[in-house]
Amino acid sequence: MSATRRQLLARTGASVAGIAFTGALSELFTGTAAARGHAGHGPLVPDPAGLLDLPEGFRYKVLSREGLRLRSDEGEVPSNHDGMGAFRGRRGRVLLVRNHENRPSARIGVPAVQGLTYDPAGKGGCTVLELDGRNDVLGERVGVAGTAVNCAGGPTPWNTWLTCEETEDRAGTNGYTKDHGYVFEVDPVDPRRTGAVPLTAMGRFQHEAVAVDPRTGIVYETEDAFQRPFGLFYRFLPEKPLGGTGSLRAGGALEAMRVPGVADLSAVQETGAVFEGVEWVPVPDPQARQTPIRLQDFGPKGITHAQKLEGCYWNGRSVYFVSSFARAADGSAADHYGQVWRYEPLRRRLTLVVVFGPSSDIQLPGESPDNICLAPGGGLMVCEDGNGAQHVYGLTRHGEVYPVARNAQNTGTEDEPEWGEFAGVTFSPDGATMFVNCYTPGTTFAVTGPWH
Repeated sequence: MSATRRQLLARTGASVAGIAFTGALSELFTGTAAARGHAGHGPLVPDPAGLLDLPEGFRYKVLSREGLRLRSDEGEVPSNHDGMGAFRGRRGRVLLVRNHENRPSARIGVPAVQGLTYDPAGKGGCTVLELDGRNDVLGERVGVAGTAVNCAGGPTPWNTWLTCEETEDRAGTNGYTKDHGYVFEVDPVDPRRTGAVPLTAMGRFQHEAVAVDPRTGIVYETEDAFQRPFGLFYRFLPEKPLGGTGSLRAGGALEAMRVPGVADLSAVQETGAVFEGVEWVPVPDPQARQTPIRLQDFGPKGITHAQKLEGCYWNGRSVYFVSSFARAADGSAADHYGQVWRYEPLRRRLTLVVVFGPSSDIQLPGESPDNICLAPGGGLMVCEDGNGAQHVYGLTRHGEVYPVARNAQNTGTEDEPEWGEFAGVTFSPDGATMFVNCYTPGTTFAVTGPWH
């Protein structure tokens, strides 16, 4: 995913000095403490240890490093740390569920553990870290194994993690013994309660992220497809809504979003554009037995596609989802550098809220915004994924951009330095700690300081 985006930006001449935001930024912060906004925490201070540069007054703790032994002694800490969720544990503890976006070529796969492994040939999966109130690691173990390319996902209202496979590889491809392209549920308290069971009714496609409506239990899903035909935005109507851990196995109905008159979301260029009467169309074959879902026949009206649908989260009474970029040269209807959309289920209304672009009044100093999360103390946290030094930036509702962290780990050479991207930014339930991953070399950090 990351290499693809960098290659596309370079190929289209879009590697500019800044990616920008424009649009109704305050809408992203509705109902959160982030509506206050703030001007940041000051300049970043170089880390003498060469790991993570932070503003003065902030400090980090390394929780886990790729290649070290898991506390459970099940094997080594796997490679490619990606999406992550933080959950409240017992007695003030925090449980971190961490994805590993491992392909067959990954250096260290998630260890195969009996009862937690879906496909022995798969190197992806999740690991779970248990932390005390001081962010000391009390335990680290496998949450699910034998999956593939676990990129993002999302939390459920009953405090489990839905991890998503960003692949459509079938059994017999890349050495896999089972079909892939599913969502798996991970219980951070006891992973054996959820095991390694694919939630097949939620569809088999290139999953990226999910968000659950806490009132209805409907699950919204994004499809990260950067080649034509591009991905779809889905909703899953479970047979047992809000039924708790394991309830999604009971099945349900999968539908795809149709915006009347809009075949490709990239064609919409104006922030604030509103589309009423959004339709949801049943997916003919959620298992994609013969044909990928995005290629299936949705009737004479067709279906609405979008290139690179990635981030997805619930806020207030709406679900927000991100299209990371669109390129007409790839077959999109128009170019853009990223869109944030808001869907209101009660009104069946879709609104283009924010646009990422090469120029506007609000400048992000780096390029290629990727993972996004709302900070409980104020601001939107954006993980950078591009060339050069990699940062986590904060963005206020007023458009102020400020640096939060910089990866100081050079995995290249002095002449050709290279810094791994950030991923999985999330906050502890009490808002006191920001957790974030360095994708490579796989490192998980806990960052504390005057967030408020």
